[in-house]
Amino acid sequence: MNNLHHATALPDVDKRALRRFLRHQRNALSQQEQRVAAQRLCDQLKTLPEVRRARRLSLYLPINGEIDPTPLLAWLRKRHVDVYLPVLRPFSDNNLWFVAYRSDTPMIKNRFGIWEPDQRFSAKRCNRLPAWALDTLIVPLVGFDAQANRMGMGGGFYDRSLAFMHRPGPSPALIGVAHACQQVASLPIEPWDVPLKAVVSDKGCVRRR
Repeated sequence: MNNLHHATALPDVDKRALRRFLRHQRNALSQQEQRVAAQRLCDQLKTLPEVRRARRLSLYLPINGEIDPTPLLAWLRKRHVDVYLPVLRPFSDNNLWFVAYRSDTPMIKNRFGIWEPDQRFSAKRCNRLPAWALDTLIVPLVGFDAQANRMGMGGGFYDRSLAFMHRPGPSPALIGVAHACQQVASLPIEPWDVPLKAVVSDKGCVRRR
């Protein structure tokens, strides 16, 4: 595994191998370990200033062993925070909409098997926000390092949808979340990577320096 951790100039084949390894790591967790990790994650998230001050926050519904941020929902709703979900934008090249997630939001499974607000609901502009208008985004990842660098699934959905953050102007705080077992020694940074403020796991928080 040492060669996977050596990531200063990781070729694509090694990135694929590292993604496979880290997905295997999180999938190997039992349901009980997943539940405990999710609760610990959410306890950590509640202490973050970026989460505590947010009035408009996006999170995700987990799949394939991703750590589960949804235990945070009841706490957010008590605080009258508007919650949004990423939705695959129709007829676009791997871009996301951010759509209101309420108790009455109609849901369907997308092509990846992830639950999301249905297209008719999402298509109404009043039900979604542009990404720049969100206060905080809680985003999944496959791997992270001590500098809060993120390795995603490889589809580039968040990097494309948040590319505006490379330019001056209003932008949300990006918080990555993962199981502690998804941390590696170092990850390469690509020019298109949108930087995270921090990565929170079930065992702690690392912030970008």
